[in-house]
Amino acid sequence: MINIESMTTETVNEATKHIDSLDSLRIVRLINEEDKKVAEAIEAELSHIAEAVDMAAERFGRGGRIIYCGAGTSGRLGTLDAVELTPTYNVSPDRAFGLIAGGEEAMYRSVEGAEDSKELAVEDLKRVGLTEKDCVVGVAASGRTPYTLSALEYANSLGALSISVTCNKKSPMAEEARISIAPIVGPEVICGSTRMKAGTAQKMVLNMFSTGVMIRLGKVYQNYMVHLQPTNEKLVARSARMISQITGAGQETAQEMLRAAGMRVPEAIVMILGRCGLEEAGAALEKTGGRVRQALELTEKK
Repeated sequence: MINIESMTTETVNEATKHIDSLDSLRIVRLINEEDKKVAEAIEAELSHIAEAVDMAAERFGRGGRIIYCGAGTSGRLGTLDAVELTPTYNVSPDRAFGLIAGGEEAMYRSVEGAEDSKELAVEDLKRVGLTEKDCVVGVAASGRTPYTLSALEYANSLGALSISVTCNKKSPMAEEARISIAPIVGPEVICGSTRMKAGTAQKMVLNMFSTGVMIRLGKVYQNYMVHLQPTNEKLVARSARMISQITGAGQETAQEMLRAAGMRVPEAIVMILGRCGLEEAGAALEKTGGRVRQALELTEKK
């Protein structure tokens, strides 16, 4: 049986023991005071997050995948991080995705017992064809969830990169993972409700991790997400505005160049700033792996 008393996330928060007697303003003020501790806890883990970014980016750049694994809230947060990489950075859904204990149904309702199955994690990773080129990110506040721990163990057995995101010290997942990221956020406002501070910490860490990987892979120019997919009216307008802001071109010109570039923002930017046609812009971007800054250097040397 798991000894939950040894987990920081399961201990009682003395500062909030009277929360049930407070009015709404004092309740949310107390929650806010506790939430302020999350960023400080993550600051202590920045070197580990940076290491994870570097190693994951190197593997992803060689064709590997980022696979998030978790149960309950942790599994949902990992899946959310993966899903958002497609519209934001044009990452194919088969290159970054989440596996949650209990399958897709568990995204919307609890699947009892799924998180306790070590065999299920191996089955899920075998089903998606895990290889040594991939990166498995195990997310669990406790650091002990059998499903997620098993995912890390199986990743290690194949030589894949294993990363754990937990909120307890010296957990089994932290010991198993090649890179451990463990912001210690302390006891929750509501005892054991790890969707709160622990969940916030996990979300912040995953934001840093995936955004850092995308930046290292050239998916960002200056601080613009130039590889976004303009798949609806709002994103088309955002893309044109982005092109205008980066290049100094008028909004109408930016819209025209976006259309001329086949609705691809990087090509439009290189065409305008590099004073070249679509074919040359596309060739420069292909040569530089989609990195706008380096592609512009190539067009300037022509």
